[in-house]
Amino acid sequence: MTVLLQDLVYACRQLRKTPGFTITVLLTLALGIGANSAIFTLVNAILLHNLPVVDPKTLVRIGDKDDCCVNGGWNDSGDYSLFSTDTYYMFKKSLPEFEELAAMESGYAWRPITVRRAGPQTVAKSVMGTFVSGNYFRVFGLSPAAGRLSSDGDDQKGAPITAVMSYDAWQQDYAGDLSVVGSAFYINTKPTTIIGIAPKGFYGDRIDTHPPKYFLPMNSMDTVIGAPYLNDPDTQWAYIIGRIKPGTSLPALQAKASALLKQEFRPLKTFTDQRAQKVLSRTHVVFTPGGGGIQNMQDGYKDHLKLLQWIAALVLLVACANIANLLLVRGMSRKAELSIRSALGAQRSRIVRQLLTESILLSGMGGLLGLAVSYLGAHALLTLAFPNQANMPVNASPSPLVIGFAFTLSLVTGILFGLAPAMIAARTQPAEALRSNARTTAHGASFLQRALVVMQAALSLVLLVAAGLFAQSLNKAENVDMKLDATNRYIAHINPQAAGYKNTEVEPLYQTIVDGFHDIPGVLKVGLATYTPMEQNNWGSGVKVQGEPDINKGASWVKGTPEYFDSVGTRVVMGRGFNLQDTLNAAPVAVVNQEFVKQFFGNRNPIGHRFGFSGPSKTPQDGAHEIVGVVENTTYTSVYWKNHAMYFLPLTQRAGVANDPDPDNPIDKDQSMYAGALVIQTARPIGGFEKIVGDTLASINPNLTIVKFQTFQQQIDDRFIEERLIARLTSLFGLLALLLAAIGLYGVTAYTVVRRTPEIGIRMALGAARGRVIGTVMRGAMLQAVAGLAIGIPVTIFCVRYVKSQLYEMTSVSVPVMAIAIGVLVIAAAIAGIIPARRAASIDPVRALRVE
Repeated sequence: MTVLLQDLVYACRQLRKTPGFTITVLLTLALGIGANSAIFTLVNAILLHNLPVVDPKTLVRIGDKDDCCVNGGWNDSGDYSLFSTDTYYMFKKSLPEFEELAAMESGYAWRPITVRRAGPQTVAKSVMGTFVSGNYFRVFGLSPAAGRLSSDGDDQKGAPITAVMSYDAWQQDYAGDLSVVGSAFYINTKPTTIIGIAPKGFYGDRIDTHPPKYFLPMNSMDTVIGAPYLNDPDTQWAYIIGRIKPGTSLPALQAKASALLKQEFRPLKTFTDQRAQKVLSRTHVVFTPGGGGIQNMQDGYKDHLKLLQWIAALVLLVACANIANLLLVRGMSRKAELSIRSALGAQRSRIVRQLLTESILLSGMGGLLGLAVSYLGAHALLTLAFPNQANMPVNASPSPLVIGFAFTLSLVTGILFGLAPAMIAARTQPAEALRSNARTTAHGASFLQRALVVMQAALSLVLLVAAGLFAQSLNKAENVDMKLDATNRYIAHINPQAAGYKNTEVEPLYQTIVDGFHDIPGVLKVGLATYTPMEQNNWGSGVKVQGEPDINKGASWVKGTPEYFDSVGTRVVMGRGFNLQDTLNAAPVAVVNQEFVKQFFGNRNPIGHRFGFSGPSKTPQDGAHEIVGVVENTTYTSVYWKNHAMYFLPLTQRAGVANDPDPDNPIDKDQSMYAGALVIQTARPIGGFEKIVGDTLASINPNLTIVKFQTFQQQIDDRFIEERLIARLTSLFGLLALLLAAIGLYGVTAYTVVRRTPEIGIRMALGAARGRVIGTVMRGAMLQAVAGLAIGIPVTIFCVRYVKSQLYEMTSVSVPVMAIAIGVLVIAAAIAGIIPARRAASIDPVRALRVE
């Protein structure tokens, strides 16, 4: 321990003597370790984080996919992750290997609730709420912050409606007022009692940008939001997580659950279809760890986060190579000192340990600075990845795991960049100390130094090309002709059902809304729809054309009002759009897009043909809608979705059902009758338009609130947040690697010039021209850059195969991107080389010959 303290004190003294070297190394380390720790902070917070519950390791989820949100029909792969109410109760009864099984709503994010506290002067708010089984909190082992949590008694048909409020909602909306517990609220105009407050830090069963503020019993779902699928055995809507009993064999239990599910499905109406019967034998479930909750967000971000972690690691490698070069130069400058120490009896292992101590001390100090950089970087990354999401339960503060990661990274980098220079520097002979003529040892940069520069150049090229590819991919995706017009268009999401309107009452409401907004000066078009083009939403069905075989294809569908197409900028290319006569009791019609025509009609004219939903039904549905028009292929959901067949229906007409009564789908249970968004086109930008929209809706009904307001352009831009984050960060990391590589090349070239000063002086004394000296130095610098390119180009081409799935319509390296990256690297190398080259050409031969 005494020797170690002596080494540390001596290392501190040596580093203090060379502040320029120390600061350069610390800044390089801080950037390299900080970048890696910042990415790892997000990896830990999103991918590795467990729910704040008791013993998360014993939680198991039945299912392994998203499959949100309300699904019917069958799955060709046979893998199910979403379940009906009946299936949940069956599993709960038939799987005693679980201590408890809880069900939770999958799609609450698409259906907010409207909440108002009982009493005068209270204001209705649109917030997130979710429906869960009565044992939900018990399965997670939670205790209330106030009041009590839901129980099985609350989750009974006919029971009074109760709700548990989240801790954040209690603090933010009601300042922690204890009188909230036991008080009366109105949720979607239904009287509700708040029975308790969820524990602090609990945000639900998944990481989400908008975690639920209220938890309601699932058996109140139909009453509160009108969910007919709650009691439909053919409709899946719930995720299931349970706590496993000790000693249970998961593979055996998974096989048992799969067999039970197959048995549950066999008598269902869905599986009377011959096609469904063929895939019934494939029915199975996959058990996955449930400690992290439902992994929807993790599945969406894991590929990008892993890519960023690899890129940050490459930057750290470049930084380590840079520092190793600096240590090699420093070791050479201390050769006389080390030779004397060796001559006085110091063992080589003792010298190596001393030099390695300096490296590890440097890396430790750099790691501390890196933690500060990672804290700032992680906050910046969160802002870029999730803009305006203040309530998202992801903490950018370093956790013990992140601190441990940074410490380990610091230790590894200290050894990585310090060991080789220490070994080389310690390889000295005592006789070296007795020599005073520098010319005997002036050999320029070592092979290792040059190899490190070549590696830096190669890695920099890889990162520069990656940056170029992701930037080009983003540019291509953002500039796709989506057949949309976002100019002076605004989107307000609404929820008429939450405001208390029944399915049969919405037709006059929609006309009132349209008329109310047309009264606002500057408003040109007003459209209502179930959802809008570039929100992350999709409703779909199987499609069968009347009089033709079922080709087992489906399409997405949207319902809208007469001005909807104009409001989003979609053009009708054949026939007509919707008009005011397309009401609930009028003949059902449909407008299809060009891709729908291509897939279902080929080159035939679709106007006048009829189609409807495919699949088993007591009432024939294939003649439900007559096609009256065709629109261009507008982009919906994502530009990555190609060949997207779609059809559009009048908002107040039934979907897939003719005017004849359908016992399978009565109108009072048809959720598609409710508009989800209002699209408004104005003649010019209108300041404070969100307030105008809110006031207009409130004048119609105080409970008709804005769920979310944004411009149409903002909605489109939001679909590229992840791509924009990747493009920006790869560009940042690429430039950082280029800067480090250029500094490394400059350092090696400058060191070579210093070491060869006597030689250059002799050459110039013998008549060598300045230009020739510059050429000689530049040749050495550029050869290292070219060697780096020779290695980097094939490595880059090879690596593209691993990221092409994240690029838009790009499967190989773009020649312009490669050419630009090579050009940038060559220019950086030239700049890094020309400075020491000019300095070499300015050497005074007389002064050079006087060195030592």
